[in-house]
Amino acid sequence: MMIVGVLIFDKKTQDTHSGGSGCACCGTVFSGYFFKQLQEKNIKKMLLIATGALMNSTSSQQGESIPGIAHAISIEL
Repeated sequence: MMIVGVLIFDKKTQDTHSGGSGCACCGTVFSGYFFKQLQEKNIKKMLLIATGALMNSTSSQQGESIPGIAHAISIEL
C-alpha cells in the first residue's frame, strides 16, 4: 500500500496541515507515476482507491461523526 500524498508533498519543507485532497492526489500520482509504471510493465495489477472526508468546518466542533467516501478502480494488464 502506498499513500500518494507522500509522493507529492515534502512534510519537512511544506506546511500541508492535513495533507492534500485524496482524490486530487490519487489522480495526480496515477497519471504522473503509476501510469508510466503500467506502460513499462513494472506493475501488472493495481487497485487505486481515492478517499475523502465529507465534512464542513463545524462538524468536528459539534461532536458529529465525519463520514468518508472512497472510489476504487481495479486496473489489470
